[in-house]
Amino acid sequence: MAFAEGMGLRERKKIQTGIRIYRTAVALFDEKGFDAVSVQEIADASEVSKMTVFNYFGTKEDLVFKPMEEHFHDPARAVRERRPGESAVDAVRRQFLEMIDGRDPSIGLHAEPFARRIRSVIMATPVLRDRAYVSAEKGALELADLLTEETGDRTLALIAASTLTSVRQALVEEHHLRIDAGESVEEVAADAAERAERAFALVEGGLAGYAVKER
Repeated sequence: MAFAEGMGLRERKKIQTGIRIYRTAVALFDEKGFDAVSVQEIADASEVSKMTVFNYFGTKEDLVFKPMEEHFHDPARAVRERRPGESAVDAVRRQFLEMIDGRDPSIGLHAEPFARRIRSVIMATPVLRDRAYVSAEKGALELADLLTEETGDRTLALIAASTLTSVRQALVEEHHLRIDAGESVEEVAADAAERAERAFALVEGGLAGYAVKER
């Protein structure tokens, strides 16, 4: 893992401890099931106290979600930071294509088995699947709020946000399903950009010219 230049030893150790707890928790959840693993068991396996686990992650669910939850806000971030003259559709598509190029694990394109274990734990645990759904909805609402502020039309903003986030989710799910079926990450990534272009083109006609940032 790379650390920021100038980071002190204490900060590095803190980050390393958090990563160790996270990876240990996911491994135990995947092996035994989320409900069958206690926080105390995770603490013991990570060689820290139970209080330390809660200091880092807050709740048992956070042991799975906290490191990845920010990615539910990626569409809103893409639109918020888009270039002058760029529409909301163009911004979300550009971000997604960049993530494909970088083999970003948050969109299902990563060769490391650990990333697959996280999805396995979530899919096998109803409370975690529910949280994933709620987190995705929060991300869509954040995007809708941003578009409402810019355009003044809440209804169209909700429609646009729902459409854009649904496109991303459908593409990510396809990545996961194909890899789960035995294809390699590189095989899936090979035509991921083309499929993403087609997917965003499907909605672009209706959203073309919508929420274009002023120059």
